Amino acid sequence: MKNATLHFEFHISITALIMFLLKTWRASAFGVYGYLNFTRNGFLGHSKKFKPEDMEIRIEGKNCVVTGANSGIGFATAEALASCGATVYMVCRNKEKGETALSKIQSSTGNPNVHLEVCDLSSISEIKSFASRFSSKDVPVHVLVNNAGLMEHKRVTTSEGFELNFAVNVLGTYATTELMLPLLEIASPDARVITVSSGGMYTTSLTSDLQFSDGKFSGAEQYARNKRVQVALTEKWAEMYKNKGIGFYSMHPGWAETPGVAKSLPDFSKWLSGKLRTSEEGADTVIWLALQPKEKLVSGGFYFDRAEAPKHLKFAATRQSHAIIDSIDDTLRSLV
Repeated sequence: MKNATLHFEFHISITALIMFLLKTWRASAFGVYGYLNFTRNGFLGHSKKFKPEDMEIRIEGKNCVVTGANSGIGFATAEALASCGATVYMVCRNKEKGETALSKIQSSTGNPNVHLEVCDLSSISEIKSFASRFSSKDVPVHVLVNNAGLMEHKRVTTSEGFELNFAVNVLGTYATTELMLPLLEIASPDARVITVSSGGMYTTSLTSDLQFSDGKFSGAEQYARNKRVQVALTEKWAEMYKNKGIGFYSMHPGWAETPGVAKSLPDFSKWLSGKLRTSEEGADTVIWLALQPKEKLVSGGFYFDRAEAPKHLKFAATRQSHAIIDSIDDTLRSLV
């Protein structure tokens, strides 16, 4: 009996050691890979291969919905799409900030077809209300950009009982996409959903612990987990809805200097001061994905700097974890 107990304790310690080494490798590999590719220098290097004509496409008559559009990458995305002639619907939580951003975009682009939709994407009931209001407009949605996101370091529970990071980054993204499907179908075969993920997802595997119920809560780790879910969900949607004429793409913007980054990661922002991308550079691939002919893109793909990018770092042991996305989809569907 004593030997069995000792063997069990030794087995647990080996497992813990392996997990520690794996997490350390992921963090180290991500740090090196990120510093070489995700900074502004990375963007400038990659941009040498960009084709200017890819961004000169006009999309008058197309309707684009951008969440989290009042600042940062969301604002840059909404402004760029408006510059291309699109009718843009900015989905913002704060009415006053949204109205200020709306005015700036209309003024800078000369496009009057930019509209504000107020919705708190941490609330399923508000998302359902927004989707119902928007559906009554009877307009097809050609491009849905799931950009809204946050990193809350303390565990905060919403009024509906969900952990806040999960509520916005995962459940909000899921609900918005699923409820917009009928309007996206109307816009097929050119409809597309673009989800703004993060390179931080490289540091973690997919987990069914969606609300970080196990272990000591970490906002940064939960954010990375959320972003991994977004990438896996994009694969799932691409497979589920492949016959509906909708393309699904996830991307990450690199390390950009946005209000969200400055607030959530002040030390990181300070450490890389002067080396971070602008919001416009971070949004570049979102715009590129919105403008390109769908035959040039891979539905379910993960994109970075106008090219399909790997979803897993070498030797990070995250690839097999995507097998649980079916059960995660079932869980999310039950909550919407």
